[in-house]
Amino acid sequence: MSEIGTGLQNASDIRDRIARAGYAFVEASQMRDALGRFGTLADWTAFADSWNDLEVDTYMGDGGRYRRRRFAVWTAGRQGAIERGPHQAHFQTLDYNTLNGGIERWFAPVKDEIAGGATLRTVLEYGRALFGKLAPDTARWHIEGHQFRIEARPGVHGKPTPEGMHRDGVDYVMVLLVTRRNIRSGTTTVHDLEKRELGSFTLTDPLDAALVNDSQRYHGVTPVEPENPDQPAWRDVLVVTFRRA
Repeated sequence: MSEIGTGLQNASDIRDRIARAGYAFVEASQMRDALGRFGTLADWTAFADSWNDLEVDTYMGDGGRYRRRRFAVWTAGRQGAIERGPHQAHFQTLDYNTLNGGIERWFAPVKDEIAGGATLRTVLEYGRALFGKLAPDTARWHIEGHQFRIEARPGVHGKPTPEGMHRDGVDYVMVLLVTRRNIRSGTTTVHDLEKRELGSFTLTDPLDAALVNDSQRYHGVTPVEPENPDQPAWRDVLVVTFRRA
């Protein structure tokens, strides 16, 4: 992990870091404290276990079958309820995703008990508050949530960002580590709009987080491989994106 982005102590530190640098790495203990101001993680065990029931992503332009996922959307104003929207396709233009963009991709929905559970609701409330202060002129957000499992097998590395260094075509991105099992690597790198590297870090503990201003920064994650090739290996993350509606 690079030193850039460490030492964040409170919500204003995290917000100031994103405003100044365009991204922040937040360690698990600090992220837990930040989330705790907006709700509870009381169902964390069930939340994390739900990654065992994701479906294979069959849209991979590289032909890979190393990614499993579920998907959901919400809308939110500055205050009030964060409302889950009807299930829909996930779409990115080829400008943002040269590997898998340009088509509607229909993924299995996030299960109701997870989407409506305490942990995910807390994450959404925190994201709205944080990004709302960074973009105070935003009246309403379109929010997308992705459960990802990247599997690694002997001779077949799992690619957390198979499209490479990229932007997502949104305003802000939150990446929250859920589980790492028997993997090495998976280092996140952040780059400016000229694609010069600004920093790097590895999400290693549950609740380690990367927060990125997508309009200002590219990001990518190096492939993962098994530490013990005889055992299952995977990287589970929740990715939540916020776009001005």
